[in-house]
Amino acid sequence: MKSFLLTSVMLASICITTAYADFHDWAPTPPMGWNSWDCYGSSINEAQVRANADWQAEHLLKYGYDTCVVDIRWTIQNEKYTGYNQEDPIYTLDEWGRYIPAPNRFPSSVGGKGFKPLADYIHSKGLKFGIHIMRGVPKEAVRRRLPIKDANGATCDQISNGKIDCAWLRDNCTIKKCRCLAPQKYYDSIIDLYAEWGVDFIKCDDLSAPTYHTCDIEWLRRAIDRNGRKIVLSTSPGETPISQAAHLNKHANMWRMVNDVWDTWQHIAHLVPIACEWLKQPHVQGSWPDCDMIPLGKLGVAGHYWSAPDKAGRPCKLNRNEQQTLMHLFAICRSPLFIGADLPQLANDKETFALLTDPDTLAAQRDGRNPQPLFCDNEKCAIVSENVNGGKFLALFNLKNESATLQVLGVKKVLPAHGSALIRLP
Repeated sequence: MKSFLLTSVMLASICITTAYADFHDWAPTPPMGWNSWDCYGSSINEAQVRANADWQAEHLLKYGYDTCVVDIRWTIQNEKYTGYNQEDPIYTLDEWGRYIPAPNRFPSSVGGKGFKPLADYIHSKGLKFGIHIMRGVPKEAVRRRLPIKDANGATCDQISNGKIDCAWLRDNCTIKKCRCLAPQKYYDSIIDLYAEWGVDFIKCDDLSAPTYHTCDIEWLRRAIDRNGRKIVLSTSPGETPISQAAHLNKHANMWRMVNDVWDTWQHIAHLVPIACEWLKQPHVQGSWPDCDMIPLGKLGVAGHYWSAPDKAGRPCKLNRNEQQTLMHLFAICRSPLFIGADLPQLANDKETFALLTDPDTLAAQRDGRNPQPLFCDNEKCAIVSENVNGGKFLALFNLKNESATLQVLGVKKVLPAHGSALIRLP
């Protein structure tokens, strides 16, 4: 038995080493798309996903926004519009302790189909399909002692440490670190299920902060590699420890630099110096430090806790200079770009649409290489990157509450308060 366990571990190590060069190829440029969180919170339903996917495919796919992501708690049948229902949530699980879509919110999932019909629809539009998951094992599966698929009789309660360590959501128990293969088998089982559905992108939450969960990240990496489907892995939230840069480059396609970025100047000002520190770290193409979603356009349409209870949503609170600064920062840092707005309403918001599709902004994100800060403090910042097509991209940021002049690399710009400039250099 001891020799078998050692052999299994060695084989797993070989599998990870072999796939290491492969999964980076799945995201050769920073991923782009739409995510439901900023607009619909945890109450997103199938009709809303399809409506946004339709608009995305018609108007944004040609610019590179090719991934449609269903964010958190798609498994809860009685979720609230005003925030997480943690009092009496009705979870939807299969016989192996794995979350499946709530049938009242995702009617195409009825009959054991899961997200496959919705994924098929998304794929028919030329888009990729993504979902949000939480670290750990469902507490309901632990309570019911549900078996783990292909784990020789092991049950969900046996891999749990009995604790809910996530500070903000009490859905999952932490999986204990042990020498047995059952924890890996649980992650294998959920990845196999998602692959059957046709999932192309996974955002896994509560992985990076306040505790960095090394084992769960490696279990996920190994499960994806073993399955073989090209599933892009995004870890969340931040602030992710910079000390883990090498580990993340080896195991994830994306990781969050900071906690949620919302439409306030304080969030952007907080992000700038942290992003600059991440740019100084060694980087593997195909693994991307993530600034978070883009909180532009109409947000909170579902009336979640950051919006009005009438479900009408609200416009972005950033002024136009600040919105442009956000886009320039995300682009020059080569962050993934995931729009958080209600996409159909962009039809009546030409200025936001122009920011999201600006050719120079998207070129800096797509064609830039090795972005590096030239200087960065609490008043000003300059970041330069090589243009793979020749020349450079230079981004200048005025973080002051008044206009300022920035001069670097022969460029001199007078920028308004909280303003920016993105320049192509020969």
